[in-house]
Amino acid sequence: MLRRYSHRRTLNDNLRLGTLMAFIAGMVNVASFLIFFSFSSNVTGYFAIFAAEMTKGDYYQVLMVIGWIFLFFAGSFTSNFIVIHFRRRGQYTAHAVPVILEMGCLLIVGLYGQFVYQETLRETEVLLAIMFFAMGLQNGLTAGISNFAVKTTHLTGATTDLGILLSMFTKEKFRNNTELVNKAKLIASTFFAFITGALTAGLIYPGLQFGIFYVVCILLMLVVLYDVIYVGLLRLVLTLGTKRLSPTPPSIPHRTTAQRRALTKPFVSGKDPAHEKASAGPPSRCEETTVR
Repeated sequence: MLRRYSHRRTLNDNLRLGTLMAFIAGMVNVASFLIFFSFSSNVTGYFAIFAAEMTKGDYYQVLMVIGWIFLFFAGSFTSNFIVIHFRRRGQYTAHAVPVILEMGCLLIVGLYGQFVYQETLRETEVLLAIMFFAMGLQNGLTAGISNFAVKTTHLTGATTDLGILLSMFTKEKFRNNTELVNKAKLIASTFFAFITGALTAGLIYPGLQFGIFYVVCILLMLVVLYDVIYVGLLRLVLTLGTKRLSPTPPSIPHRTTAQRRALTKPFVSGKDPAHEKASAGPPSRCEETTVR
């Protein structure tokens, strides 16, 4: 899921990453809306809010919205910066670090919300800021390592692309285009994963409240550990298969003590009687005469 980069990634790599991360983004977006009455997985609507607050002259809100947008941007920048500059230490490590940072941000939100949160405006603004940064990290990672094929935190572009592709599939030549079909599969899976994550968050939120962020962190940990678990299981299967296919050494027959003595008795003196008899050769003429 995180081992390959850009064009080396397969469709299955992007499907696994896109569906799981879109599911997480859907959960986070609904959780932020239910708790803070604001969305956090995209910034499209906040540009409109920025313009509206600017016309009203509410410059505090203008600065706050600019800060949220900037943090989403900063998260995306940070994520791809790590991917580019940490690749020498290992591609998997470079891809896993942004996910771990996102997990840390959302864990802070969950812990603070459960044990400290007093529902003040300032607290809400700060917690939302952390969530914007986390979602920027996620979107920057998925888009960066997939060559911009996977974007998981919003559905505006996905809805547009899916509509275009479905219209193209009304012609047979486009339906037979494997690249377009794979792209449609990826977008559709991301689309439905986001919706499923949003529905899941809405169903479990009444019972978990801020604990919903712990569930998100567990899913992010699954993203990080997936490749480790997969490679470990693959090596185990290959090892077991190699042991089964390797030829077993021939078994040595068991001999009794009497048999072992019979085998070793002719060689006690260091000479083989059979060898001596064979090396002696035929009897000489003198020996034949004497015998006669």
